[in-house]
Amino acid sequence: MRSNQARIVMYTTRWCGDCHRAKQVMQSMQVPYTEIDISHDPEAADLVVRLNRGYRSVPTIVFPDGSVLTEPKTVTLVEKLQQL
Repeated sequence: MRSNQARIVMYTTRWCGDCHRAKQVMQSMQVPYTEIDISHDPEAADLVVRLNRGYRSVPTIVFPDGSVLTEPKTVTLVEKLQQL
């Protein structure tokens, strides 16, 4: 991913095991992303709820193309990142 492209945004919480796993995948693939902890950002929490039809599910990952993955399995996340 080139530096002039929009970044991936990952909405997380500190206590979320799936969030830690998703961050490890991103780091191992050297994919830059912006992390937003919804525990400390009410607007971000509201966005996550809207994106997930009323659920406060994390990680919610928003990609530059507008697509969203919520609580993705590792293989699903890797496949998406390889498409970028």
